[in-house]
Parts: sequence; C-alpha cells; structure tokens
Amino acid sequence: MKKIKIIIVDDHVLFSRALKNLIEDNPDFEIIAQLKNGLELQEHFKKPTIKKPDIILMDVQMPVVNGIEATKWLSENFNDIKVLALTMEDEEKTILQMLRAGAKGYLLKDIHPSVLHKAIYETLEKGFYYTEQVSDTLLHADKIKFNSLPKVTLKPRELEFLKLACKELTYKEVAEIMCLSPKTIDGYREKLFSKLNIKSRIGLVLYAFKENLVE
Repeated sequence: MKKIKIIIVDDHVLFSRALKNLIEDNPDFEIIAQLKNGLELQEHFKKPTIKKPDIILMDVQMPVVNGIEATKWLSENFNDIKVLALTMEDEEKTILQMLRAGAKGYLLKDIHPSVLHKAIYETLEKGFYYTEQVSDTLLHADKIKFNSLPKVTLKPRELEFLKLACKELTYKEVAEIMCLSPKTIDGYREKLFSKLNIKSRIGLVLYAFKENLVE
C-alpha cells in the first residue's frame, strides 16, 4: 500500500521530532521533511527533485514566513496539496485567516493522536476536516456535526451576509457594506444560527467553506 507522505512545518524542534515519531507509529504515514518555517517550505519546493507531500501539518506562528503566509503561497502554487493547521493559536481571527488562506482544517496541539490520524485520513478522502473542537473547545460554542446539518436555502441577502461574515470584518463593517443597521445585521446572524443550528461565527465560516459558498 502506498504510504501517505507528510511534511511537518514547525519551528519548535522538540515538538516536531516528537510529532514525527507519533505520526510514524502509523504504518500508513511517512514524514518526508521537517521544516522550521514557511520560507524553508518554499525552498523545499524549489529543489529539482523532491517527494511531493500529500498533506502538510502547518504551525501558525513561525519566524520569517508564518503559517498563514505559507498556506496562502501553497494555495496559489500547489493547490492540490492539503494543509492542516496544527497549532496552539485559538484566536478567532487566526482561525479565520488560516481557513481563508486555504487550510482544510484547524487542530490544536493538545488533541489526542487518534484525532490527528483521523484528520489526515479524512482530509485526503473528503478534502477537509473540521473538528468539533473548532466550535466547541476553541470558541465554547455548541458542537457542530456537519454531516447532520440540514440542507437549507439561503435568501440572497442572507447569502451576502454569510460571505461577508467569512471576511476579516467586524459586524459593524458588514452592516456598513450592506447599508443596513447593526441591529438588522444581528438579525441576519441570529437567523442563520437558528437555520444551521450553530452558535458561532466560526460555525458560519466552516459551513460556508463546506458548502462551497465562498472561495
């Protein structure tokens, strides 16, 4: 059976080494490179002969070129390679930036090894892996089970609001762009929360990505 080739990009050497050992406990996985930042990743792909990875485990906060910039570069140059964020960063803004840059999932470093293995498999199989931790552990929201979400039809203005909510805008800025009052925007948000049975902005973003409603 062909092994799944993985690159680790993380500036913490001890963590990177431990992660390599943990991942390679699974005979399906092979770590083909361990890199310290996004610049080293870019240099890796410039080599004349390289093993192309199936998936990259990407830290966010790194020197020289961080994970957000590196993920965006990969999306623009090697968009067939899947990126999973693996980090300690749990800020909503950071999650949004990584997902918008092209990451197919967002994991915290304190996850159980079995969750990481599952995330790798599902990302390659389905194209994404959005854990319950993104909405629950990270943002203290209700758990999101995307496979059980009802199919809903969004009105044009609801769809417009959803797309703007996926950008790095405050709700006040969304209101200004849509020429609506903040109170009306709050109404759109609560209506979508109710329709989709979710309770966080991250939930809205993940739903939009899953349904291909935003690029």
